[in-house]
Amino acid sequence: MENNKSFLWPEGILIALLALGGVFSLAFMMLLRPNASDAQSRPSINIKDVSANVGIQQRIEKLKAAMLTSWQQEAQTKGLAYPIPSRFQGQTIKAAKLTQGEKVIALTFDDGPWPQTTEQVLNILKSNNIKGTFFVVGQNLKNYPELGKQIVAQGHVIANHTWHHWYHFFNQQAAAFEIERTTDLIYQVTGVKTNLFRPPGGNLHNGLSAYAKGQKYAVVMWSADSTDYKLPAVPKLIDNVIKDSKPGGIVLMHDGGGNRSRTVQALPEIINNLKKQGYRFVTIPELLEMEDTDQKLLANKK
Repeated sequence: MENNKSFLWPEGILIALLALGGVFSLAFMMLLRPNASDAQSRPSINIKDVSANVGIQQRIEKLKAAMLTSWQQEAQTKGLAYPIPSRFQGQTIKAAKLTQGEKVIALTFDDGPWPQTTEQVLNILKSNNIKGTFFVVGQNLKNYPELGKQIVAQGHVIANHTWHHWYHFFNQQAAAFEIERTTDLIYQVTGVKTNLFRPPGGNLHNGLSAYAKGQKYAVVMWSADSTDYKLPAVPKLIDNVIKDSKPGGIVLMHDGGGNRSRTVQALPEIINNLKKQGYRFVTIPELLEMEDTDQKLLANKK
């Protein structure tokens, strides 16, 4: 019996130690584990909501991208083009001559597409139900093709403003590169075939406009210059546009090429002011079509 006791005694101690260790382990795990009330207080529903919202937003963005791609493919298949009356092909236009005196005006924007600014301008035009004309720089369109797609998808007109926006003299080969490469990219990105051209800085004597005219582009200048590229104060920028605005006029502004925050600030006031004066806003092709119709009516009367 003594032998049995001596054997059972250390075994009992071992069992007791194991049991005690188990109790301590369980207690330690319970300390680390959050209690039920903590788990209930966590914003698990909010996390699910956030995840759901992120998922929905991602699906919306994918749908928008798919729609743009589908639209672009359809546009390329059809080869969308802006109708320019033949009388304006190969000509320089500073404003439209409207014998009826209808108060229409065209807002044009140069040097884009540009991060943030182009989209801000598009949003302002959309909120006012206005269509504009955007003269894009080829290398900017290459860098921001989605903005180019947005311009056209929202019903605005996209046009050629050379590849590099350089001012020096161009021989015919260099001019062809600057203009045709940009026209080709506009088509590749948006499906639009444009025959509207604006020379950088309005320079008509450095070889670019001569080439464009020879290729039957309409060389579009302006009649009201905001001078926003000089970064005037917003009130001055607004006044520059308003004082030179007239029926059939073309307004020059910029959505790219630098800091255009003042243009973005001024644009809503410019639009409101012109609306109060009774102006309606049109694109360059619409403006030229109106002049062409006017001229035909005038010729028929004679």
